[in-house]
Amino acid sequence: MTDITQQPIRLSDYQPTPYSIETVNLDIRLHDLQTIVKSVLTFSRRTNIPGGTELCLSGGELHLLSAELDGTKLPEKEYTATPDSFILHNPPDADYQLTLSTRLDPTANTKLEGLYKTGGAWCTQCEAEGFRRITYFYDRPDVLSIYTTRLEAKITDAPCLLSNGNLIEKGNIESTDRHFVIWHDPHPKPCYLFALIGGDLGKISDQFTTRSGRKVTLEIFVEHGKEEQAKYAMGALQRSMKWDEDVFGREYDLDIFMIVAVPHFNMGAMENKGLNIFNDKYVLAKPDTATDQDYINIEAIIAHEYFHNWTGNRITCRDWFQLCLKEGLTVFRDQEFTSDMRSRANKRIADALTLQSHQFTEDAGPLAHAVRPAEYYEINNFYTATVYEKGAELCRMIQTILGRSGFRKGLDLWFDRHDGDASTVELFLKAFEDACDTSLVQFYRWYEQAGTPQVHVETNYNSIQQEFTITLMQVTAPTPGQTDKLPLQIPIRFGLIGSDGQDIETHPCETSAVQNDILNLTEARQSFVFKNVAEKPILSLLREFSAPVKLIQEIDHSDLLFQIQHDSDPYNRWQAMQCITLSLLKSKKTGSSDGKTVALINGLKNCVLDRTLDPAFRAQMLTLPAVANIARELATNVDPVQIFQTKKILQKSISDTIGDIFMEQYHALETTEPYSPTAEQTGPRALRNALLSYLSSGSDSRSTKLVEKHYNNANNMTDQLSALRALVHDAHPCAELYLDKFRTQFHSNPLVMDKWMSLQATSPSINALEMVQSLTAIDGFSWENPNRVRALVGAFAAGNIIQFTRKDGAGFRFISDAIKKLDAINPQLAAGLLTSFRSWKIFEPGRRAHAKEALENIWAQKNLSTDVKDILTRTLN
Repeated sequence: MTDITQQPIRLSDYQPTPYSIETVNLDIRLHDLQTIVKSVLTFSRRTNIPGGTELCLSGGELHLLSAELDGTKLPEKEYTATPDSFILHNPPDADYQLTLSTRLDPTANTKLEGLYKTGGAWCTQCEAEGFRRITYFYDRPDVLSIYTTRLEAKITDAPCLLSNGNLIEKGNIESTDRHFVIWHDPHPKPCYLFALIGGDLGKISDQFTTRSGRKVTLEIFVEHGKEEQAKYAMGALQRSMKWDEDVFGREYDLDIFMIVAVPHFNMGAMENKGLNIFNDKYVLAKPDTATDQDYINIEAIIAHEYFHNWTGNRITCRDWFQLCLKEGLTVFRDQEFTSDMRSRANKRIADALTLQSHQFTEDAGPLAHAVRPAEYYEINNFYTATVYEKGAELCRMIQTILGRSGFRKGLDLWFDRHDGDASTVELFLKAFEDACDTSLVQFYRWYEQAGTPQVHVETNYNSIQQEFTITLMQVTAPTPGQTDKLPLQIPIRFGLIGSDGQDIETHPCETSAVQNDILNLTEARQSFVFKNVAEKPILSLLREFSAPVKLIQEIDHSDLLFQIQHDSDPYNRWQAMQCITLSLLKSKKTGSSDGKTVALINGLKNCVLDRTLDPAFRAQMLTLPAVANIARELATNVDPVQIFQTKKILQKSISDTIGDIFMEQYHALETTEPYSPTAEQTGPRALRNALLSYLSSGSDSRSTKLVEKHYNNANNMTDQLSALRALVHDAHPCAELYLDKFRTQFHSNPLVMDKWMSLQATSPSINALEMVQSLTAIDGFSWENPNRVRALVGAFAAGNIIQFTRKDGAGFRFISDAIKKLDAINPQLAAGLLTSFRSWKIFEPGRRAHAKEALENIWAQKNLSTDVKDILTRTLN
């Protein structure tokens, strides 16, 4: 399968623009069909650019009304305007003002890029290249300007008119039914951070006093009647602001900070300066409609977008190749925030699992790319797990190498040097090198080399000399466009565990490569020798998941069980349980008579009964690997149904053997306390629902009654949805009845109905595909609503590997048809759905043939978007 017709954009071709845009004055008159945008742009020639250079601005389906240069109308011969570009042929040598007026139709914009209408309100999404759909512009992140924005609309249509910065003027327009506001942002920003909202919205307000004593007004705007549901988000925002001051010394810099929740949004949220726009699922919450995980997500995403104020806004990217610079760093910061707000150990396990499930899968397939790629065809397709999650791991490794104080010192220097600037990865690393007097030259390879490194482990214990040797070998498999991989700098946190279960004090023979509890792996093969080791230890390697690598290590089953009971690192206790479980599932020896299975079950029993462990951690230990993760480990000739059946046998073996203990613990965790989303309550609730999933698996009358009681007694969405999931996914005879009850109760709440759809879409039931197809025809479903498409069609493709990869190919065909339909409506959404095919080559021949046929079916579609064609080309090649 061949190529995309356009040429790729390459990092090596980067050049600054011939002109800077010092100020941007926008006058936007909102109207459903004919919104008029007048932009006054002040240009200044860069001193190192020769005269006579044309001014070339990007557009996106724009209609030009007029063009003026320094207040004088431009003759048409002086410029060339198309819907996608504006070229001024002979711009002046001195500074000049260009005034451009364009006409837009927000109601026809189903792509949700630029200015569009959603739920009765006007809304923008300009990252990555949406601003060009509002006015002609240098639509790139290295052009930073001061913005002043005047918004005008009918008072009845849009009593709320919001934009970036501080509100400096507002009023009614005499003798009309319209009003206006003027916002001014004093901080230079790239156009992708521009935002506006116009509509009739409810709001809640509060304040935050910064550490320097300034009072900041906080406002969250939502649909009328949903104000109460935004209160948790407001608290999360205030906690984020204080934490960023306390931990990173970053103070907010405007008089007001606003969040707006909208129902139609391609992303989770957007960090526009002072005006964050959110998908409403990450703002709205109340106990009877939001799960514990919803509350955790709201807190984390509110924090993420707020933290962007410094890591993304005050310092932005020089070009989109540096996307990891703002996203990876900000993900790392929001992970640290959640760790401090909740449980550091559980958060680390959750983040590692996310990385392994999504980013490792990305690295292992045709969509593999470096954290900072060298080229791209469509930037929207690089908002990936590699850029975000692996990018965050790179920041974490820098902190591991330099220590927390060294990391903070380097980050402070970066802030000092580049505030108000568009930065690069090189400048970022240089700040750490200078602040800590160190070299990160080898570490820089992490940003350039794609693929997940494998670290092979050998150990040797010399009882006579009492020396323990750890030999590590690193190798990274070839990825598209990259074959020979150079050794990376990999910080591997470790511990040696003695027979008493305690960590042994270590004495390295060569201290330069060992820093406290970290092995600094820099060579392709490297040995670390420890002296005065009185007994053969159990090696606990990659503690805290200190690097995004795969360990290849032969470990005795008994040693893994010992780690489960005694390892001082929670991540490695969990990882030991995962290793044992995966080993059993891959070997298909999961019956209750198998010795290793019995040992695993005993380990689970001890874990559940250990009251010294956090309940949330015990819940994580009980959770078996997902079928998709097991498939990733098998990697070739995968039959998902066979994996699922083997997993069900193991689950039944566990339930049959220690089900009585599970039942006792389940009842012991019952509570009549009023619901709270705090960590103190979410942990026990997670453990109780994990136990329920085992107790439900019998699907007999006893288990059905238990799950029904759990549903009917639930005083919160977490418990209610957990029970409904058990009824549906374990095929209890009353499942349809409870699905109908749930729908009747919540039919008017779109966010809860999304959960109802996702639950059915991810059911392993043989008729799940037919169920999904029928749900696309109900009144509540719309192909133009990204939330609804992701909840139903996306959940089926990404979360139901068993039915998506059906042996008859029907699942593949359904998703390929959905992609073709969506590409004409919302190319970003279509391309995201297409990534569900990224692992198609790992399946057994029959499924593989059906997947290829489905992909070729998409390729045959005429006029595919660049978004889809880019993903499709890489997936098929």
